[in-house]
Amino acid sequence: MRVRSTMWIVLAMAVCGNVGEVLAYTASPPDESNNGPNACKDAKFSAFTPRAYSPNGNNSEVPPKSEFSFFTTDTAYPKTITVTIKGQSVPVTVTPKEKGFQVTGKLPDTLKGTFARINITAKGPNHCEITDGWLLKVAN
Repeated sequence: MRVRSTMWIVLAMAVCGNVGEVLAYTASPPDESNNGPNACKDAKFSAFTPRAYSPNGNNSEVPPKSEFSFFTTDTAYPKTITVTIKGQSVPVTVTPKEKGFQVTGKLPDTLKGTFARINITAKGPNHCEITDGWLLKVAN
């Protein structure tokens, strides 16, 4: 029995020992900071103002040229935050807030008597893209 186990060890060394460089590492849990693999999953847009239009809930209209705002977590890079409405880029102001950024802008003056979706895009760690938005009904 002793000869057989020694033979397996020699065989294992012969097969594995000459394959090439062996790299060892210590497995660790995923990084939960802003640069970890969950960073974009943790990124959120919230506090949309005015409230989103809904035929069953909030069916109010907003005046043309209304101001809008939203909050984004600090996992979004502020210089990459873009807002478009009906394919038109809208200028926004990004202000640092606790654990994120407050973003404000105004509806374009061309929007009157229509529905408009405010589309938000931002980039986060590891080149991930975060998107969201909400629908408004704009009065005449």
